[in-house]
Amino acid sequence: MSEIRFDDRVAVITGAGGGLGRTYALEFARRGAKVVVNDLGGAADGSGASTSMADQVVKEITEAGGTAVSNYDSVATPEGGEAIIQTALDNFGQVDIVVNNAGILRDKSFVKLTPEELEIVLDVHLKGAFFVSQPAFRSMKERNYGRFVHTASAAGIFGNFGQTNYGAAKMGLVGLSNVMAVEGAKNNIKSNVIAPIARTRLTEDLLGPMAEHVKPECVTPLTVYLCSEDCDVTHSIYSVGGGRFARIFIGMGQGWIKGVGAEASVEEIAANWDAIHSDANYVIPDSIADEMKALLEAFKG
Repeated sequence: MSEIRFDDRVAVITGAGGGLGRTYALEFARRGAKVVVNDLGGAADGSGASTSMADQVVKEITEAGGTAVSNYDSVATPEGGEAIIQTALDNFGQVDIVVNNAGILRDKSFVKLTPEELEIVLDVHLKGAFFVSQPAFRSMKERNYGRFVHTASAAGIFGNFGQTNYGAAKMGLVGLSNVMAVEGAKNNIKSNVIAPIARTRLTEDLLGPMAEHVKPECVTPLTVYLCSEDCDVTHSIYSVGGGRFARIFIGMGQGWIKGVGAEASVEEIAANWDAIHSDANYVIPDSIADEMKALLEAFKG
């Protein structure tokens, strides 16, 4: 098995001053990539800022013989996103890989969550990924190559108490990635999502005894592989943590059809609920076109 390398590739990692992002930056650099280490240097709740976290990771990379530069811009503004990608272009002339990893937590039960706590989490996780990815996507289209990995969470895909803001932002990333995968297909731009289980400064107080078994390094190999030329997969989601790797998918059951263009009654919905709710004979749509195809097939049947 040949070693997967990233020579002549440029990787931008957001939130790379610690936790998962740091491990990604170190591994990409070890495998030959030039790395932009982005980190605002703030606290877990998004407050504050410092240059020390990004600089420390760059120091680790350069001392090991790799190539990296720091960036301290916030992902949460269009200007910040542009500046992060411009750092890659100014220093290395291109951007090939983006790992949207930056994140914060403002956990609170749904009825107690304030609009401000909703907005700041959406700004960093969802809008932040958009603001960084859009200028990168433009640059990648010019070179007909690109790889994106977005960091979602089981809190959004499956749900978790006290994380409506975080869960909504994380599930939003799935939608963002899906459309990027569809639009990027003709330019060899792949976009995928991971839902990691890992001990970081955001999660160490939440994981309890499991924390010792889910170190960030267990997530790194999948993330790096998804960003490689060797990986041809796009439009997918993966659960990863503690040495386990598994696909998560959104499927669509066969369902029930009243008739072509027919209006069902509420009582008929109730009577056919088992078929409507069933996950038997499911398909995994690659785009909205697959849903329309299923409807057309139902019309024929």
